[in-house]
Amino acid sequence: MAIIKPKIGIEIHGYLTTNEKLFCRCSAAYKDAKPNTNVCPVCTGQPGCKPMAPNHVALQKCIAIGLMLDCKINSKLIWQRKHYDWPDLPKGYQNTISGAYSIPLAETGEFNNVIIRGCHLEEDPAKWDPETGKVDYNRCGVPLIEIVTEPDFTSSKQAREWLNQLIVLLSYIKAVDKDAGIKADINVSVNVDGKQGGRVEIKNVNSVYAIEKAIDYEILRQSSLLERNEPVKRETRTFNESTKTTTAMRSKEQAEDYRFIPDPDLPIIEISQELVKKIKSSLPETPNEKIKRFIKNYAIDDDAAKVLASNLELAEFFDKIVKQTNAKLASYWATIELLRVLNWNKKDLEEVDIKPEHFIELLNLIEKKQITELAAKKMLNEFIPKSFSPLSKIKKVERIDDKKEIEKFCLQAIKKNKQAVDDYKSGNEKAIFFLMGEVMKISQKRADSKLTQVILKDLLQ
Repeated sequence: MAIIKPKIGIEIHGYLTTNEKLFCRCSAAYKDAKPNTNVCPVCTGQPGCKPMAPNHVALQKCIAIGLMLDCKINSKLIWQRKHYDWPDLPKGYQNTISGAYSIPLAETGEFNNVIIRGCHLEEDPAKWDPETGKVDYNRCGVPLIEIVTEPDFTSSKQAREWLNQLIVLLSYIKAVDKDAGIKADINVSVNVDGKQGGRVEIKNVNSVYAIEKAIDYEILRQSSLLERNEPVKRETRTFNESTKTTTAMRSKEQAEDYRFIPDPDLPIIEISQELVKKIKSSLPETPNEKIKRFIKNYAIDDDAAKVLASNLELAEFFDKIVKQTNAKLASYWATIELLRVLNWNKKDLEEVDIKPEHFIELLNLIEKKQITELAAKKMLNEFIPKSFSPLSKIKKVERIDDKKEIEKFCLQAIKKNKQAVDDYKSGNEKAIFFLMGEVMKISQKRADSKLTQVILKDLLQ
């Protein structure tokens, strides 16, 4: 069997969360606007129009991303013109802090065992539909972050998991528009039994799922060529999501093909150490740091800590409730029951109004066994869209643990469900759970479940 060794590097592009474009004051809100309404002479490349000074919010968010990725921030940055002649770039070039002679904004970082080669700031091209020829320039000039990794990935699964972790990390500083998703250019080369193929770039793949499938196909395609002693050409390809295949677009450009030159219309950017220190001091814990702290301080299990850290709002919510409740109970109800309710209602935590003090009250009622877990789950369902004090409804949901009262509920359930009783007496022990469910309905989920099971078994003997 052939020994296949892939090398995979990724260039990730994310839309920075800013109100304005990179070199003009046009709105960066391109998604819902009518085509070609958020435009001006600067972002549409009209003759004689000069760019304004770069968007300082975008620049600071790029610095923050670089610091979160443990990168070195460079102090002097030169804007480059990256030339290519496509309808989505009316100027005929893209302004970017990348290229043959550039100094990256941030470089030589590391995130989850993958080396970050560099982070760059650049402008996005317009939205061009090659089939119709229509171009929407609302997106032209919107600020982008480009994160470039070394070719440290060896499988599509590794790349997928790492990208999901990266998205979580970036969500902590709210620097990238999560609704816009990410775009990626993927570089893949394969070595089969010592035979090395050329590096192939797959352009503009727009989801983590598509990135995984594009890598899978490209490894298979290149391996098949090398096993037949055919060369793998250095080229640029595109990914077809419907067929899960890649097709050739053009031969791979070298850096010199873009004719990079410093932009004479844009000044050199000088970044002070004071600014870098200020941004660094404002950064939150990373997800990995949160996981370690949750496990160390609260003795919760690894899986719960990872779920909590995967969502900043959830992690911050847990930090508020855990100080006044049982940590293991809080982690279970935050990671299982709260997420169940949010997912059922198709809401994120920040979209609803669940107050930590109400959640704490609910957990304390559970721990003190004043209400059953079933009653607590029902009450939590009612926390959407706005929570309330569980103590205000305690009389309606308080746990029933009086043996005589539960016995009445059990007798009613037995009387109404003769088939389940016969099944149990015939040896089907699972029928007891059906009868317990009926008792819960009669008692409005207030009967103590353990006591209910004991009483039912006694009555059915």
